[in-house]
Amino acid sequence: MNARLATHLFSFLDLVVLEPLESGAFRLLTPAPDWFKKFCPEASPESEAGNRLDTAGAFLEHFLAEAGTFWSNRESGRLRSGVWEETGPDGTSLELEASAVCFEGRNLLLIERLGIAFEEKRSLLQKGRDLRLAHHRLARAEAKLQVTCDRIEKSHGDLLAVLNQLDLGVVLVDQKGTIAFVNHKAREVFGKKPEELTGEKWDRVFRFRDRDRKTLRELLAVSAEKRQRVPVCLEGAHSKLYWLEADVRDDPRDAQRKMFFFYDVSAVYDLRRLLDKQAQFHDLVGKSVSMRQVYEQIRQIARVESTVLIEGETGTGKELVARAIHFSGPRKDRAFVAVNCAGFSESLLASQLFGHRRGSFTGALADQKGVFEAAEGGTLFLDEIGDVPLSTQTSMLRVLQEREITRVGESLPRKVDVRVITATQRDLSEEVDKGAFRADLLYRIRVARIRLPRLRDRREDIPLLVERFLGENRSVTGKPVEHISPDAMRVLMNHDWPGNVRELKSAVESAAIRCAGPVILAEDLPGEILNSPARPTAGSPDARDEKQRILEALDRTKGNHTLAARLLGISRATLYRRLSGLAGNASGKKASF
Repeated sequence: MNARLATHLFSFLDLVVLEPLESGAFRLLTPAPDWFKKFCPEASPESEAGNRLDTAGAFLEHFLAEAGTFWSNRESGRLRSGVWEETGPDGTSLELEASAVCFEGRNLLLIERLGIAFEEKRSLLQKGRDLRLAHHRLARAEAKLQVTCDRIEKSHGDLLAVLNQLDLGVVLVDQKGTIAFVNHKAREVFGKKPEELTGEKWDRVFRFRDRDRKTLRELLAVSAEKRQRVPVCLEGAHSKLYWLEADVRDDPRDAQRKMFFFYDVSAVYDLRRLLDKQAQFHDLVGKSVSMRQVYEQIRQIARVESTVLIEGETGTGKELVARAIHFSGPRKDRAFVAVNCAGFSESLLASQLFGHRRGSFTGALADQKGVFEAAEGGTLFLDEIGDVPLSTQTSMLRVLQEREITRVGESLPRKVDVRVITATQRDLSEEVDKGAFRADLLYRIRVARIRLPRLRDRREDIPLLVERFLGENRSVTGKPVEHISPDAMRVLMNHDWPGNVRELKSAVESAAIRCAGPVILAEDLPGEILNSPARPTAGSPDARDEKQRILEALDRTKGNHTLAARLLGISRATLYRRLSGLAGNASGKKASF
């Protein structure tokens, strides 16, 4: 590669190469781009005394101390600083990385401005490119190239060696798309030997996705002014996926020849996936303040063995919280057993919880363990603890206090080692006042307490939940429903969600089934969601008691008890029991409602 081509390459790399002097200053070996002048305003290639960099920032000053030690060893290699961010005098944010290089006894310092971290940021910068400014920058770069041509001609071998040290793939193709040159990084990414690449067509040997290959062909066909950096994905050696940003430039010697610059930004994409994960915790999804508080409570509670009470409306994800506590704690490798206490009759509940002995009652044909024994060493989640009858509450209190159970029909207790997590949608303090729940049991299960927010109180999480449910639906059904229209999202954002997250998931799944294309439209949503009344204003009461929610569910389902129970997230037996309590309350009797 001749000096002129190497010069043009470095002008496009956003890279500065410097050589340390004995005085502690540095001599510029390449032209200083604008961003470097913002970062180090005093830098000048003509300075005989060199340029001071140890005042450019605390991070670089610390790295230069490490680089001095590295250079003193006189061993060929490279020391990287890692990415840091600087702010220029004009407020511009720069993402930089420095490298100390020792090559054939010569010490060099490379400072590189990295690619854009996120697609949104890159898109904003690309749209903001001003053609006149681009022409001015290229003209100024050309003038500087003329000034430094002799210097680069003399040291082009060193610069080419430095180029091969960078995480940048360079590919030169002729007017027919035949590969004429690939650097070391490009061969590494593409997993090919030089002889397997040179002389071959680039779109045949590089394993891009079809849509990315099409995008690169389109870039080759348009004028240089209309080209922009684009993201592409490549399957490299050993099936490793590389996320790259690709630039296509004209060869300065022949505009018919093109240069591909491939910037490896796989680490940035990994960071994006990491940031996305911060919006979820185990199977819980949400980045609202209230959900982040729940995540922190889970982390704290998971470290101890205390009994936990999870409170929240139906459909808010109480069992998901219980699972997150279990799988974040020391018992994560043992059993997690979930039981809905409202799903059993009073006569069977004690047997299900504590087990029974053969012959202890009609139908007891064999000895049977209860769920406390089934969860030995692990975690037992008792959902709807407020529905446990008083007679069973007494036995449950003894289990929590003494850590032992007695099977139905036996007299000798059995020791159990179980962490108990409970949940309820009721106000147990009110239940205690009514005499429907034991106060001492409440104090025993409410050692640690988590209150889950209602979905209507964290509406900013609805788009995240919708995206999660669409992804799950695609994996289960294979139907390629990718997005939801703005109008449909507005409907979801304005709905009151009495069934909380469970109701939202049902609505998304129903809409995905009805959807005719890849985007859910507003008319695809269930009728009860689409035609729901407008969200109440800030001054109107938002809290609804359980009675009102049941009556609304029955009204919305036109009296269908099965559908109403499903909408409320409870069993049909529980709905009948609460309706019975409602009727008793209306006749002046004490109700369990």
